[in-house]
Amino acid sequence: MHIPPFDNQNKPIVDVDDPCVPLNYFNIVKLKKGEAFEYAVPGYETCIVPATGTIDVDIEGFKSQGLGERVEDVWDGEPEGVYVPTAAKAEMVCMSNEAEVFVCGARYDKVLDAFDVRKDELDLVQYGSDETKTHRKIKHILGTKYHDKVGRLLVSELFTVGEGGWSGFPSHKHDTDRLPDETRHDETYNFRFKPNHGSGLQMLQREDGKPGDAYHIVDGSTICLDSGYHPCAVLPGYQMYYFTILGGLSQRSLVQFFQPSHAYQIETIPGIKDMIAKFK
Repeated sequence: MHIPPFDNQNKPIVDVDDPCVPLNYFNIVKLKKGEAFEYAVPGYETCIVPATGTIDVDIEGFKSQGLGERVEDVWDGEPEGVYVPTAAKAEMVCMSNEAEVFVCGARYDKVLDAFDVRKDELDLVQYGSDETKTHRKIKHILGTKYHDKVGRLLVSELFTVGEGGWSGFPSHKHDTDRLPDETRHDETYNFRFKPNHGSGLQMLQREDGKPGDAYHIVDGSTICLDSGYHPCAVLPGYQMYYFTILGGLSQRSLVQFFQPSHAYQIETIPGIKDMIAKFK
């Protein structure tokens, strides 16, 4: 499902028990200096990530100050985030002139401890190549290193390297719990383009060998993926970024099932096996 960009007025874009991606939660909060925003999401653990701007966060006594360093856009520095336990009350205060903040979540019942992730604690991976048109960089905010501190939520930022190309290829899906071959992970993206009048394409093929759907994605587009194989592409001459939220049904580790028609291309893309391992 494609949700075109709109002024959500700091209200959830993907709310709890969403009919398409019930395991996910997503909000974009926009603040000016000194403004505060408070929230709590019963039944969902969440993560606060400034897209731009700097905020102070208070999570029932746990304080994360000076979170976020980017000013111009998501290409302007490294991401930082703070983990918010299930149903905990979190308050953020804008310390910069303005801030745009992603709040993402996954359904989870247990209550863990709050912690923050600074830029020197990110898990980074780069794979693909210009020749295979799959060159991209991934910045894991809540990645594999936090398996013992997070319940079901995986949070990453993905960047195309260069201008133009494909991401999420070879095509894969993760809509059914059938270990060891695949896990059910609902997924939500928010896209940005540089320059911001750029755009791209999100494919969604429900069955191998049969035609699927395609969505024209623009700066600020949100995509909700409930089932099917889902590669995406950016127009030549533009860079693409997407904020990625994964929520697991039964476990945090993601097991992707690669589309049979294209799975052999795993062997042709440099570094892709390391990328796959970083999501597990």
